[in-house]
Amino acid sequence: RLETILNIPGHIALAQVDVWFQDEARIGQQNTTTRLWAKKGSRPRVVRQQQFEYAYVFGAVCPSNGNTEALITPWVDKRFMRQHLKLISEATLPDRHAVVIMDGAGWHTKDLD
Repeated sequence: RLETILNIPGHIALAQVDVWFQDEARIGQQNTTTRLWAKKGSRPRVVRQQQFEYAYVFGAVCPSNGNTEALITPWVDKRFMRQHLKLISEATLPDRHAVVIMDGAGWHTKDLD
């Protein structure tokens, strides 16, 4: 967001800033209707997998240098968001600064404690 970039302290040159774009996605398996061959008019019983399996992927990219960071987690919360921000921080060179652009998810708040 432009206002984020405009709020970078004046003593930091924009040439020293890496802009990262970050988001999360849920991936997984949710079963569909079971089908099978049977005699016309019969109603066979079939055991079918009922549970859902999901994982969440936190991902970030810095288009200016091509760096990426990702984290696969069982759910999303502020603790995993902190871990992801730490990965982005570690991927940022010591003489550079990172600005991370993200959406307004509940775990993207200033109080990451």
